[in-house]
This record gives sequence, structure tokens and C-alpha cells, in this order.
Amino acid sequence: MKTKFKNFFIKIKDWFVRHKPSKRRLIQVYAALLYNANIKGFVTGSIYKGNTKYACVPGLNCYSCPGATGACPLGALQNALMSSDTKAPYYVLGILALFAIIFARTICGFLCPVGLGQELLYKIKTPKIKKNRVSRAFSYLKYVLLAALVIIIPIMLQSPTFCKYICPAGTFGGAIGLLINPNNATAGNNYFAQLGTLFTWKFCLMVAIIVMSVFCFRFFCRFLCPLGAIYGFFNKFALLGVKLDKSKCTDCGLCVSHCKMDIKHVGDHECINCGECISVCPTQAISWKGSKIFLHSNAVEMEETQPTLNSILEKGTTVQLSEEAEVTSVNSIAAMAITVEEPQAVEVPAAENDLITASQPIESPSVAKLKRRNKCLEIAAWALATLLLISALVYYNFFAPYEERISLEDCPQFSVQLYNTEEEKTFNFTDYEGKVIVINFWATYCAPCKTEMPYFEQLQQNYRDVVVISLHHELVEKDVQSAIYELGWGDYKMLFAQDTTTSATIISKEEVDGEVVEIPSQTELYLALGGSDTLPHTAIIDKEGKIAFIRTGSIKYGELEEEMLKVLNS
Repeated sequence: MKTKFKNFFIKIKDWFVRHKPSKRRLIQVYAALLYNANIKGFVTGSIYKGNTKYACVPGLNCYSCPGATGACPLGALQNALMSSDTKAPYYVLGILALFAIIFARTICGFLCPVGLGQELLYKIKTPKIKKNRVSRAFSYLKYVLLAALVIIIPIMLQSPTFCKYICPAGTFGGAIGLLINPNNATAGNNYFAQLGTLFTWKFCLMVAIIVMSVFCFRFFCRFLCPLGAIYGFFNKFALLGVKLDKSKCTDCGLCVSHCKMDIKHVGDHECINCGECISVCPTQAISWKGSKIFLHSNAVEMEETQPTLNSILEKGTTVQLSEEAEVTSVNSIAAMAITVEEPQAVEVPAAENDLITASQPIESPSVAKLKRRNKCLEIAAWALATLLLISALVYYNFFAPYEERISLEDCPQFSVQLYNTEEEKTFNFTDYEGKVIVINFWATYCAPCKTEMPYFEQLQQNYRDVVVISLHHELVEKDVQSAIYELGWGDYKMLFAQDTTTSATIISKEEVDGEVVEIPSQTELYLALGGSDTLPHTAIIDKEGKIAFIRTGSIKYGELEEEMLKVLNS
């Protein structure tokens, strides 16, 4: 009975040993958690907009994901190019250059959540599509997408084209991450109401990418990801990654055939620096860049000069193992090890006096000491990384300033700068007391906003006693005045203005020294009128200055007129 129990636990232990995650997999999971440490966002259905959102994470991770703590470098690049005009977006380009020079496509192999998701999908047991000349040719498609959809079109048409039409991270993390939350399906905040053909296209494309990732290793990374294309340009020069010692390389091709990416040689622009080729190299020609940073140069040289079985096989020398055992004709053995798919282990008779064979190099005390030091450094690094992740989870979910939806009865007093007027004028809320005010929030990149804009103009023409104003709400600075005229809205009777971060004065009541006092605070008018993370957004203010109607998402003219008449006739 004891033997059965012992064997049972041994089997369990063996299963865990066989299935334990590699260090690379642990780093991938860690990066995904760190990028999306704002777990509270998944509960509330809102996007975190704190200070860390100004910083870019290295991998592809959508800004609009409820859990995102930073910005996506690809989205930030497109937005920067859209607003750059004649100025270069030095900040974003500098961040990308820094990531690329240090890591290059090591980011793809270790720090990208999208890459992790594709690798997990590829583990599903199905027939697999092997790489070939066709896949290698299609791998250049991402460079075309980089030039066209990330650089040229955003500059010319002022539109974040790749994020808007292609990016599956935005569809999965941003759109679906917000849509599945019940808080975003209420009558006044219905995200589903603004879904259209664009979302249908992106959803179908996302599903296609997910399905292809099951059959084809890292389908999106290999053929469609412009961020990987950017990092690929720096693979040769990056401080970290894999490198090939050509003096040791025998051109056996094991590294290229073992790699699932479309590489032509180790470390080229398609290599994601995962390091899996290191273990299959028969001559130990592949290693990590920067190894001398962690090992003293003398120790590295000593390790490299220790005789190994591979080096002996390469030289074709004879090894004296014992008086009875001698290995000869080793070149033929080396050839067999390269040609067979699963090399058989060569059994070597043990020496009588425990002589150390050529496959077991002597380890000097200095090398052993350095290895112990490096093990301690590794443990310390994991401890610091764990502390950082725990700190991020605690901060974002308990202490980070969070923009929650504001529920007010009275519309806050505000003053905004008008656009489509002959001279500079401001819109003061207090000047329109006793009137019904319809406020529409829009942005130049928002297709549903542009579709419904004529409805508000029609409402203004049909009801002259009603004040209709459209406030432009956007993350980046742009020449909104020119955009209004380019879209043909310059002669509209309705008013256009820019919402700013300090436009609305909210009066809050707080207790100070035992007395309740009113304390004014500044907030974005969009948030004050029930906005969260999505455009278009509409609010109707009654004659007494109270918020009578709020709608997040598109609205048709008939419904808009009906809701306005309810307020007008009340």
C-alpha cells in the first residue's frame, strides 16, 4: 500500500515537473499582469486615465483596455503623428528607440501579451501550418502595414488607421473588455447602441486572427504586427537578445529548422529572441548577448575554453576515457547527431577512478563562486519583480486617482472657446439661463460622431429657441477649427467649441471644522455630464439648469427630437 501511495505522489511530482512553466513563460505572464494591473477597471467598466497612461509599455497592449496601466506604443505613435503637423513627435520616437536599442524583438518574445496569447492558442492540438517560402514572403506584409497604416495615412488623413481598422488587441481588450461589463449596457450609457459596420469588421478580423493562431505559430506577430516590424530593424544592434558565433557555427541548419518564426539566420529581423535555438545548437555557437555583463569576462573565457563533447567531436580527436574504452571516428558520430531527428545518447564507459570525461568539464572554484553569485542575483531579481507587481496591484486598485462617472442633478457652470465664429468668442453657460441646451460631445476620429452631427444641426434649425453646442473631446491636440470646415460644417448654425480639462466648475460639499461648506473643484465637462470612455455622448439641460437627459452612444434624429421636446414642454 505504501508503495502505491509513493508511486502515486511520484507520478504527480513528475507531471508537475514536465508541465512546469519555463522562465520565459513566467516573464510573459508577469508582463501581461503588470500592463493590466488595474483590475478595478474590469469591475467598473471604465478606463484608467491616471498619470502612468502618459507612459508607453514596451509590448502591444491597448490603451482602452479596462485594466491597462499604460499606453500602447503603436497607438501613441499614431496619435503623435496625427497631431505632429510639421513637428516630429520626439517623445514617442524616443521611447520606441529606447525600447528598441535595449531589447528589440526580445520584447516580442518575452514582454508582449499578444504574443503570449498566440502561443497559448498554438498549444491547442490541431494540425499545424509549417513555415515555408510563402509564409516567409508574407512576413514582409507587416512592414507594408507599418509604412501605410501607422505612418503615412495617420499623417495625411489624421486618422489612427491601424488601431481603428486592424488591431486585434484594441478589439479584444478595448471594445469587448468594455462591452461585456453590465455598467456599459444601461439606457443612458449603452455602448452597444454605437456598434456598426466598423466593429463588425474588426470583430470578424479578430476572430480570424485567433483561429489562424491556433494553426499557425504567432500568426499576427509574423504577418501583421507593425510594432514587431519596428523592433525588427534594431535586432542586430540591440543590447539584449541572441547572438551567433560564426567561428563555431557549422551551418547545420538545426537552429533555423527548429525555430517557428520565418528567420533566415539567428538574430535577424524576424527573430523574437526567445532563446529556444540555444539548446539545439550542437556546437554551442548560439548564446545570449550581454552574458559578460552577468559573468566576469575571465569566467566566460574559462567556460568557453573548457573542453566539451561537441568541441571534441568537431575537432575529430580521440578521447582516452579509460584503459579499455576509447572513442574514435568521432566525425561520423557528429554527422549522425546532426542528421537524425532525435539523437540517441552515446553511452560512455565510466573510468575506474572516477576520471572526469570530456563531456564533464572541470569547474574551477572562481567559476562556481560566480555561478552562486548569479543565482543569488536571479533570486533577488525575481523578488524585486514580485514586489513591483504586488505594489502595482495595490496602487491601481486601492490608491490610484480614478475618474469615476459623476452623477449630478445640476449642470455645472462652464465657459468654453467657440470655433466656427468670425471672431474669438466664448460660450458662457450663465448667459443662456432659462433656455434648453443640447450638448453633443464628439471627436474628429469618431465615425459615429460625424454621422450624427447633421442631426444636431437639423435640430438647431427647426428649434431656434434651443441652444445646440458640440464640444470636441480628444486626447491629442489638433486643429479642430480646420477640421470643422473640411467636413463642411463651417456654416452650421449650431455652435462648436473645445472641451478642456478645467472647463467645468463642480461645487462639492465637504465638512470643514464641523461645518458643511461648498468647495469648488475643476473637472472635465464630459465627465461632469456623465461621460466615461466613449463617444459620441449627448446631454440635454432643461430651463432650470438641471441635467434632464444623458446618452452615451449614437442617437437618431427622431429620438433626439423626442427627448428634447419632453424637456422643452415640461
